[in-house]
Amino acid sequence: MRFHPSEEQIAIQDALRGTLADTLPSAKLHALIDGEADLDRPSWDALMALGLGGLMLPEDQGGSGLGLLDTAMVVEVLGEGGASGPVIPHLMTVLALARSKNEDAKAKILPGLVAGETIATLAFGGNWLPESWDVSEDAGRVSGVVKFVPSAPSAGVFLVGLAGGRLALVEAGEGVTVELHSSIDRTRRMAQVTFANAPAVLLDTDVAAVIDAGLVLTAADALGGAQKALDMSVAYAKERQQFGQPIGRFQGLKHQLATMALEVEPARALVWYAAYAFDAGLEDARRVAAIAKAHLTDRFVSVIRAAVAAHGGIGYTWEYDLSVWVRRSFYDRAFLGSPVAHRARAAELAGW
Repeated sequence: MRFHPSEEQIAIQDALRGTLADTLPSAKLHALIDGEADLDRPSWDALMALGLGGLMLPEDQGGSGLGLLDTAMVVEVLGEGGASGPVIPHLMTVLALARSKNEDAKAKILPGLVAGETIATLAFGGNWLPESWDVSEDAGRVSGVVKFVPSAPSAGVFLVGLAGGRLALVEAGEGVTVELHSSIDRTRRMAQVTFANAPAVLLDTDVAAVIDAGLVLTAADALGGAQKALDMSVAYAKERQQFGQPIGRFQGLKHQLATMALEVEPARALVWYAAYAFDAGLEDARRVAAIAKAHLTDRFVSVIRAAVAAHGGIGYTWEYDLSVWVRRSFYDRAFLGSPVAHRARAAELAGW
């Protein structure tokens, strides 16, 4: 493999950065956070128009036929730009459906997901572990309550974790009730979803692969967020004047910024390798996915804390852009399991 982006990958990242800058600038991002919506639909539609929904879908199913590595590089940019909505759950749902043998469900649901017209999200009861899922299923109907579901009000399809570690698709409507509640990250708001004998489509997908892909993509989102925090801190250090000179000239802040860079840059290769291992089916793919999720989300929180300190008082304010990524860091750390849980899982997978 090559640990350097190709010209095509760089072009895709640049296109996404430009789209986010145009459709979700700072003022609009803050309006979303201060408002009641659970995502910004125009920016979501613009990203989907670029083919985001079908990145990992085979070409013969209407997708781009790319792998997790390319998708991770895309999600990295979305993390950097503060993209709203359940991007990672949506991509996990497309992957789960694409790898299923349920051709009827593919024909009915996939086109809408690929186009982004239908939004998909995750509803895993208990926690991320399949053995903890507690939504029951009987004769193609599901019942249960899932407390933390991202962007549920906008979702048209839920990828539901069933008791026994199986997956099912449930469309919004009959037997589905959504109750939005307070969330740390307002770009990806959480809701409680109640399934009351809701009709479902059972999937025969490899559950572990879907979760592993989600772990790597969450690590990629955290990488993009950490890079954004570092870039903001460096820019602020060059602009902020104190005692007649930029604060970036002070040795203590120089050391702090250098430490932040050392937390971010070496972690990039870990994300890329974890995605490559998934695509290549390497023996250590599952373990590296767990390590990447644990390490990157921890680094994101660490870099964010240093960034707030580097900004001084303004770094603590709600109105300043850095607050967006402060909240994203806490979301990424908790989503699909904590770093502690995944380090323990990585050790178990290694036979320690």
